[in-house]
Amino acid sequence: MKPWETLESANLPDVGELTLVRRGDEYVLRVRGQTLMSSRMHGSEEALAKAGCAGVVTSGTGRVLVGGLGFGYTARAVLDTVGPGVRVSVVELLPTVVAWNRGPHLAPLAGAPLEDKRVTVIEGDVGDVMAHHSATFDAILLDVDNGPSALTHPDNQGLYGLPGLSNAARALRSGGTLAVWSAGPAPAFERRMEKCGFTVEVLHPHAHGTKGPRHVLFIGKLGRSRR
Repeated sequence: MKPWETLESANLPDVGELTLVRRGDEYVLRVRGQTLMSSRMHGSEEALAKAGCAGVVTSGTGRVLVGGLGFGYTARAVLDTVGPGVRVSVVELLPTVVAWNRGPHLAPLAGAPLEDKRVTVIEGDVGDVMAHHSATFDAILLDVDNGPSALTHPDNQGLYGLPGLSNAARALRSGGTLAVWSAGPAPAFERRMEKCGFTVEVLHPHAHGTKGPRHVLFIGKLGRSRR
C-alpha cells in the first residue's frame, strides 16, 4: 500500500497541527493527527445540501448560508441544487482551509465552487455570522467539526447549544430550513432544535454513495421567523 504523502501543513493557534495528505486519489484533512474528512466520503455532505435547500427557489432570488467549507462538496451541491439567482455565503473559520481550497490540490475535487460568482466566502465563525443577521437566509447548512455528536474542538459546542440554535432560528426567514450534519446520533441535539422552534426530520445517508458508514442529518423546518 502506498504511504500517505503530506501536501500541506500548518500549525494554527488554538487548533494545533492541520495537515492535508494524499494517498492515490484520496485526500484527507487531519487535525492534530485525527482525520476530520476524506475525499472518499462526501455523499452525506451532498445529501445535506439537497435536503437543506429543497425549499430554496430554483429561479429568482434567495440566500443560503453554509457553515464549514471542508473540501467544498457541500458548497458545490448547494450550487447545483439552487437557481442562478440564489446567493451562497460560505463561512470558514480557518483561512488556511480557504487557501487550500483555492489551490491546485483541493479546488478540482468539487469543481472549484469558490470560483462561482454566486459564492461569497467569509473567513470567520458561522455562529457570529448568524448572530448578526435576522430573517435573512432561506436555508442554513452547518457542517462544522464532526457535528454535535463528536466534536474535535470544545469551542464548537456553543454552535450546537441552545444559544447557537436560537441564533440560527433568528437568522432564518419564515419557513426556512436549518440542516445540520453529524458523524453520529445526537438525540439531545434534536430535542434542543425542537425547543428552538424547529420541526425536525432525521436522515441517515451513506457517507459514500449507497454503501459505507451512515452519517446523520438533522433537517429542521422553522414555521415562523424569529425577529
